[in-house]
Amino acid sequence: MQFHRVHIEVTNICGLACSFCPPKANPSKTMTLEFFEKVLQELTPYTKTLAFHVMGDPLLLSNLHEYLDIAKRYNFQVELTTSGYYLCKHKPETLFHEAVRQLNISLNSFNKNSLNISFEEFIKHILDVCSQKIENFPIPFINLRLWNLDDICSEDTYNRLIFEKLNSFFDITIDSELIHKEKIKSLRIAPKILLNFDSYFEWPSLNSTHNSHSTCYGLSSHIGILANGTVVPCCLDGDGVINLGNLHEESLKNILTSKRATAIIDGFKGHIAVEELCKKCSYKDRFLNS
Repeated sequence: MQFHRVHIEVTNICGLACSFCPPKANPSKTMTLEFFEKVLQELTPYTKTLAFHVMGDPLLLSNLHEYLDIAKRYNFQVELTTSGYYLCKHKPETLFHEAVRQLNISLNSFNKNSLNISFEEFIKHILDVCSQKIENFPIPFINLRLWNLDDICSEDTYNRLIFEKLNSFFDITIDSELIHKEKIKSLRIAPKILLNFDSYFEWPSLNSTHNSHSTCYGLSSHIGILANGTVVPCCLDGDGVINLGNLHEESLKNILTSKRATAIIDGFKGHIAVEELCKKCSYKDRFLNS
């Protein structure tokens, strides 16, 4: 069994309250360095890529560099996903550590929070990081994520403000109308700096009225490991509703070959959602033709 990536929640603390994210149900928790290393030892046969994100923001950790050092020691590549709010807490040498292959920055976190910084400060930190990447760190990618598109262009005013800043900084022209019309997913705005587009999605919840069967990439392309050690089949199960087991108590091999995990895998092969949370998840319907 090989995964394209494994999502490790090194912390479930985000520090923000984005309106498009659900409040976390689990107590605030940061994975210790000792347990993190144990997790990486377990993951060695299963993947070479780690995504430091499920619910929390890894850049909130003042000792993020130490986690990256351990990842490097075990030959893992890391994707960092952040709201962008904590970029100024870290030196470029941490953000573009040797282990980091990709830095994902959410551009639509600012206007969905009540932040104590201005938009000018928020975007300046992001553009400063882009500048550092261009000048000094040629290998990693930066993905600037604008995941707020919808059919009625409800975020058009804010997005145009973003585009104005990007156009000026990168000396490019971003056509807002064309992005919506052509449903463009990605634009290259500088060497290894991409502007990614997507729509809002509904986080799966047992309280949702949605109910459907389909396939999913959970337990196929990826799994998630929460800060408390719980293994989940999907990066959208931040509350650990589908608790496959805990790495504090048993091995990853035993967890992934358990009856519950096997039933989920076999179900998705036949486009059947076995778990109740999976039935309630509308995101999987994007894979109907898979």
